[in-house]
Amino acid sequence: MQSHEDRVAVITGAGRGIGRAVAVELAGRGAKVVLVDLEDPTEAAAPIGDSALALTADVTSDADWGRVARTVDERFGRADIVVNNAGIYPFATIDDLDYALWRKTLAINLDSHFYSAKHFVPLMRKNNWGRFVNVSTDAIALVVKGFSHYMASKMGEIGFVRGLANDVAEDGITVNAVLPTIVNTPGASGISDEFKASVVEQQAIKRLAEPEDMVGPIVFLASDDAAFVTGQAIDVGGGLYKIS
Repeated sequence: MQSHEDRVAVITGAGRGIGRAVAVELAGRGAKVVLVDLEDPTEAAAPIGDSALALTADVTSDADWGRVARTVDERFGRADIVVNNAGIYPFATIDDLDYALWRKTLAINLDSHFYSAKHFVPLMRKNNWGRFVNVSTDAIALVVKGFSHYMASKMGEIGFVRGLANDVAEDGITVNAVLPTIVNTPGASGISDEFKASVVEQQAIKRLAEPEDMVGPIVFLASDDAAFVTGQAIDVGGGLYKIS
């Protein structure tokens, strides 16, 4: 039996990068995958075949999350895994940061996780089994200007993970986060080569991470093998985040 056979997984930000790589891997392990993105992810879903469903949605919208949940329930009759991968990381020092960008960053990086829980915990409870895997960041370990809003949203994710894990443990649902370093994705194309090089230099593994480097930890946390792992923030940063 494949490790995720008959599971139904919802992945946000799945049109490219980490989300797309996770969707491909979970499908290869037997899961039905729902690729959710702000831009139509049909192209990303097409190579996966009949086990993939592409949905366009705004993760900051409660109504859109409700529509996604209803569609998943109607199509598959269950939901087992949610990978909250959608996120943004715009640079802005406190001098340039305005409330609109602050609010947008928290809405995409944190509010979306709340919406996912409100709409998918009830579906997971039907089978007394569920996995939330939220993509945070290990940038909280960096000394870098212009990231106060981003770090606030990502630290908030970790707090939500730890609190939600307590709320749903008796339902057979686990909630965890992974903390990637900078990953070689289209979303990181706006980051300067100099900054990327400075981050790599602080890592024990001296190369830029690829989306596939994030897949293994995420897929593990979304499996039966991780049944006793919950409320955790697991660094996947090539050794950037040091134990203290």
